[in-house]
Amino acid sequence: MLNRWNKSQDSGIAEMEELPVPHNIKISNITCDSFKISWEMDSKSKDRITHYFIDLNKKENKNSNKFKHKDVPTKLVAKAVPLPMTVRGHWFLSPRTEYTVAVQTASKQVDGDYVVSEWSEIIEFCTADYSKVHLTQLLEKAEVIAGRMLKFSVFYRNQHKEYFDYVREHNGNAMQPSVKDNSGSHGSPISGKLEGIFFSCSTEFNTGKPPQDSPYGRYRFEIAAEKLFNPNTNLYFGDFYCMYTAYHYVILVIAPVGSPGDEFCKQRLPQLNSKDNKFLTCTEEDGVLVYHHAQDVILEVIYTDPVDLSLGTVAEITGHQLMSLSTANAKKDPSCKTCNISVGR
Repeated sequence: MLNRWNKSQDSGIAEMEELPVPHNIKISNITCDSFKISWEMDSKSKDRITHYFIDLNKKENKNSNKFKHKDVPTKLVAKAVPLPMTVRGHWFLSPRTEYTVAVQTASKQVDGDYVVSEWSEIIEFCTADYSKVHLTQLLEKAEVIAGRMLKFSVFYRNQHKEYFDYVREHNGNAMQPSVKDNSGSHGSPISGKLEGIFFSCSTEFNTGKPPQDSPYGRYRFEIAAEKLFNPNTNLYFGDFYCMYTAYHYVILVIAPVGSPGDEFCKQRLPQLNSKDNKFLTCTEEDGVLVYHHAQDVILEVIYTDPVDLSLGTVAEITGHQLMSLSTANAKKDPSCKTCNISVGR
């Protein structure tokens, strides 16, 4: 997969075995868009090294990113600096992506040609998820388009009748958290890791009630908002994305204080003030909890603990099942300027 450069391939580069071949390559300090690389070299001719050639390639698979930048060179020519060397900004590195890397040492000659060592062994590594810093950038972008706040009173979850039958018969009447799928931003730290139950809270502008249509099934569990979102829960921002559409989705996480879900989110996600944010609020008015949601984004709310069906009601909706609106494993539009940040997709 990796080419060796020699005179027959590039008139400006020649092979010279005397230069030490990098070995025992180590990758460290991996983030979603950078890493540090170091290696060992024999001391012979070490003082002749002026440059390093680093060959980085995305480890391709059948689900490889169709939007890979075709014109980005995979080989970096870097001046010989003390190791470890930080690699950042030289490629369009994507988060949570597997890469292969190999290294050559090189000596630049007076005529501009290079003499180079053999390639090192090939090392594989995987970039990291978005950090809190990157998620905060997404959060700030989402705040711009969230719109005004509308009052609501219930969270709801649509599923097929068979789902609720299974919950009653096999789960002791309690909906159990499951691992979040890979929908949304590729670098989201909750995808494939956080366990929770998806709820919606969007309302129709003219009625103030949940819409009668749903992409997820004709049966709906409704639960009073205060039973999931209250002063004993924490609220976190999880993601912001779209699926080649004009409307955007914001994923929020509600976790009971001190729960495993709360501990997971505390380490990875920006926490929101439950009383004052642009997406979902719980405030007290005259001793009663009052709830509002953002109008101009579609909120997907993940609750991290089991929820007993006895806490709410299950009924059939009267509207349609709009499968085209499903976000199950939906891929984020990497070209949207509204919901992407500069560190990858």
